[in-house]
Amino acid sequence: MAGYVCTIAGGKGGVGKTTTAVNLGAVLQEMDYDVAVVDADLGMANLGSMLSVEPEKSLHEILAGEAAVSEALTDAPGGLTVIPGEQSLEAFADADPAKLRKVIKTLRNAYDVVLIDTGAGLSHEVAVPLGLADGIVLVTTPDNVAVGDTVKTAQLANRIDGTVLGAIINRATRHTDVASIAEQMEFPLLAVIPDDPQATTEEPLVLNAPESTAADAYQRLTEALEGVFFRGESPEVDLETILDDEWFRDDTEDHSDVDDDEDSGGVFGIFN
Repeated sequence: MAGYVCTIAGGKGGVGKTTTAVNLGAVLQEMDYDVAVVDADLGMANLGSMLSVEPEKSLHEILAGEAAVSEALTDAPGGLTVIPGEQSLEAFADADPAKLRKVIKTLRNAYDVVLIDTGAGLSHEVAVPLGLADGIVLVTTPDNVAVGDTVKTAQLANRIDGTVLGAIINRATRHTDVASIAEQMEFPLLAVIPDDPQATTEEPLVLNAPESTAADAYQRLTEALEGVFFRGESPEVDLETILDDEWFRDDTEDHSDVDDDEDSGGVFGIFN
């Protein structure tokens, strides 16, 4: 049976799309699924540098007709297979996003899950992987601009008949108004990833800092998506299963000047 293709997208750059793809893939790999992660951020590829791998061939070379998919498959930490991209403008100019369809078809037949990491914005190179996915996971930070851009990405996905599974709020703190952000979205909230500066910067975080709060959140996200990917379950997730107020206890030391009662705008009003 063909594997599940999940595109990780978001309208704004720097919100954690690549980090999400890597950690989701690493947890799935630990669950004994074969996972491939493709860096389809053709303008700002960073998957290879994030995982400190040096591929013999890149996705850009495949999309330029200069390499086969098999030549670019690269072993990464945690047993992941990745196809990194390049960062040069020349490689970007030569890469044809339309050829990504054939790449994903090849990988779908060889892996249980194919995760496509995308770039920011609403360009053609972003639209292509949205259209290729069985399901789309959107990533945003609590920033209003990022949330708004994520909603626009969902609207683009809907226009090309893409299936949005839901969204992830990344870098949340105890003062993030999760309920308010969720109300702006016309799709489920799948996970809240806490801002965890104490965790390692070495990815995948779930392998290098498995006891961290962020790793716990990625684990919960993956467990929820496993049912979607392999059993056709609904992506609906209860807020109380994706949030743990214990994740944010340490924040009180850094925000001692902020009122801790219900009127502080805190978040997690559901826990107060």
